Amino acid sequence: MKLLLEDLYIERCNKETEEVISQEAAAFLTTPVKHLKQNLNEFLYIESPAFDPIKTDAITLELDDVFKTYMVLLGFKVQKKHSGTIKGYLENNLHGDSIKNYSAMFSNEDGLWDLNIPLDFIEGFKEELTISEVIEITYNFLLGLTQTIEQQQ
Repeated sequence: MKLLLEDLYIERCNKETEEVISQEAAAFLTTPVKHLKQNLNEFLYIESPAFDPIKTDAITLELDDVFKTYMVLLGFKVQKKHSGTIKGYLENNLHGDSIKNYSAMFSNEDGLWDLNIPLDFIEGFKEELTISEVIEITYNFLLGLTQTIEQQQ
């Protein structure tokens, strides 16, 4: 599915302080995702109304310092009762031989799931992709998760 990213808000932020390094225009989406490997101290915060169908307001992209995998982090707005479906979907749809370093924890405080998903294990991900292409792969992966949850209701 081709994702239309309109009304996009992008920040490059410092990992340690979470301070904004710069706010970026949509043209930044053409940057290869390996920008994160070349700037290990940064993460990207991307907010868009286009994310509504995947039950989130924003995603964060970063390179994991320990596992050296590209990660997407987000707050997933579904009820706690979907734990088995979420974890089963992640286990069945993340592919790779090494440790699948994902996490899915429900926050009672926020009422949403904190998901940390390794992009490296999502089908079609390559380091050569642009940030826009990575957002599309992430969107389609999360859309599959959302649809799986909706089918079980």
